[in-house]
Amino acid sequence: MKKSLTLLLSLFFVASALLAGCGSSNDKNTADKGSAGTNNKPANEAKVSDEPFEITIRHTQIGEAKKFRLAILEDVVKKTQEAVPGLTIKLDGVDSEVNRKEKLRGEMAAGKPPEVFDVFGSPDAALYAKEGLMLDLTSILDELGLKDKFSDLGPFTHDGKVYGLPIGGSIEGIFYNKEYFEQKSLTVPKTLDELEAIAEKIKSDGKIPFAQSSKDAWIPLMTTNNLWSYYAGPEVTYGFKTGETKWTDENVVKGVAKHQEWVQKGYFKKGELGFEYADMRNQVITGEAIMMMDGSWANSVFRDPAQAGDLVGKIGYFSMPPLKEGDPFVVMQDSNNGYGFSSSVGEDPRKLAAVKEFIKNMWTDEMQLRGLKEDGVLPALKMDLEQMKTTSDDPLMQDIFKAVSEIGKPFPAFDALVQAEVNTAIGMGIQQIIGGEIDPQKMLENVQAAQDAANAAGE
Repeated sequence: MKKSLTLLLSLFFVASALLAGCGSSNDKNTADKGSAGTNNKPANEAKVSDEPFEITIRHTQIGEAKKFRLAILEDVVKKTQEAVPGLTIKLDGVDSEVNRKEKLRGEMAAGKPPEVFDVFGSPDAALYAKEGLMLDLTSILDELGLKDKFSDLGPFTHDGKVYGLPIGGSIEGIFYNKEYFEQKSLTVPKTLDELEAIAEKIKSDGKIPFAQSSKDAWIPLMTTNNLWSYYAGPEVTYGFKTGETKWTDENVVKGVAKHQEWVQKGYFKKGELGFEYADMRNQVITGEAIMMMDGSWANSVFRDPAQAGDLVGKIGYFSMPPLKEGDPFVVMQDSNNGYGFSSSVGEDPRKLAAVKEFIKNMWTDEMQLRGLKEDGVLPALKMDLEQMKTTSDDPLMQDIFKAVSEIGKPFPAFDALVQAEVNTAIGMGIQQIIGGEIDPQKMLENVQAAQDAANAAGE
């Protein structure tokens, strides 16, 4: 993290002292009077002020690929504003990586985050909650009847209290051009060896086996994370922070080495370190690449004629296959993206009412199913798989539902389990691997050094 926890804490106390002197005085104890001049309400019943006030929602729904999610957010905002007198909601859209790793960290260090903000559950929410910077939602969920409706609040829970809410769930797997597979008599692979054999056939046909963009390290790390979770087992990542396992484990090294091997064999387009996230999808849309490792959320691009054109209906999805046929599918599955709320909201009754209304409007079965149907985001609320299947009859979504049903061993993404410094180290490391600057053993020794330092600091 760019600011130390000590600095975060000290700055927070300063900010809290300032906030304490700025209490809200918007409520008015004005009783209604009837035509005869008598009070129709008790004299001590407060009238809610309709004086203008504003809250900001920091979101990451920017760009064409996220237009459906933005539309849902805008509808929730409109409904919330209509229900809360005087409320204006300002939407502040920021790139996801910039928000997480730069802007929000700086605001948290200063003790002044927006009232509502896009946040990673683990490990970010717990870090900010420790410093008293996030609103405790536990009693609010009870009040709104939402306490037991979420599939998994674990990433947003700290010391038994809830400090954020996931907007949806996701899995990671491989999108592929079904039309090309049919033309070349290729079938969905059952093992990693079969996947590599398909990649070789695609390459010999003059196509790129896997679309990839590695300017942002988290994108290629989806591939690496899934590979080492097959070679070393999905449990290995849980032990890095506790010291029970090491990044230098020989099977973790094998997973990273396999990714390096794919780079060296030309399974990805040359120059990937300079490509943005959108470039990766375009490689598939233009037919330049045949497969792509990505999160299930990417399905919305391939179901939108404005983005995918004639490719709509021709893209399928499958989980990365195991090392041996018949072994369980090991799949990244989590609900780690969501919204958090500033603890300062609790000091202003009107802002608190606005936040409650926002939560009430955003986390409904209707909105979750709309997100599934329009944007392909798996619900964060508990829903039967059959209910999801009937909500969206899109073939690509049906492939994703099938992948969910086949999961043998789910695991959260590595960056939900390790400290920010370690995330930075492995991000730098995978880009060095792709660039041919370092070997897997040395790269993972560097990551382990960062892990040891973070663990020793008690982070």
